[in-house]
Amino acid sequence: MCNQPAYKAFIFDLDGTLLNTLPDLVNVTNKALEEEGFPTHTPEQILTYIGDGAASLISQAVPSDASQEEFERTFKRFKDFYHDFGILYTTEFEGMSEALQQAKAAGVKLAIMSNKFEQGVLDVRDRFFPDLIDVAHGESAQVPRKPDPTGILLCAEELGIDPAECLFFGDSASDIEAGHNAGMKSVAVKWGYQPHERLMAANPDYVLERPEDMLVLAGL
Repeated sequence: MCNQPAYKAFIFDLDGTLLNTLPDLVNVTNKALEEEGFPTHTPEQILTYIGDGAASLISQAVPSDASQEEFERTFKRFKDFYHDFGILYTTEFEGMSEALQQAKAAGVKLAIMSNKFEQGVLDVRDRFFPDLIDVAHGESAQVPRKPDPTGILLCAEELGIDPAECLFFGDSASDIEAGHNAGMKSVAVKWGYQPHERLMAANPDYVLERPEDMLVLAGL
């Protein structure tokens, strides 16, 4: 066993990487649509809308002829509903907490950078990983969505770790691109939401089959 981790910080995408949030995304999205009198969508349809942030999710979920005002109203409902009951059905991927705990015990700093709106990220962190995650950010006025590297670099800065000593973990091609844009090695997780072929086409530096596989990258 190594005394020092191979990498000093792990920065993670959230939806489809740390947590299976799809059931709640389906529930909250459809609730927001229903409140506006719009048709709802199946889980399979909503899965195809996930990956580029909540605003993108809602823009694809509302009817194509919806006005900007209708979109903004639906998006606000989504955020309000998510805060109130957005983690009723969310679950950790099997073995995730244990792997994070072992990485942290080895001295690895842990962070989240998600395309989910920032308050949603903080709500989820506080519910599932209150003592494990050192830094967490989501999309905001100051932090554009991935693959822009701003948020990932902000996480590295707040952790006090050089980007070259960080890894970025994600389940989508945009995550892999974002990590590379930040000057980091990118890690693809195969248990997430994006098709394997699309994920591999983004040329990740590492590919994980299970959460516990991250421990090798922590020098364990």
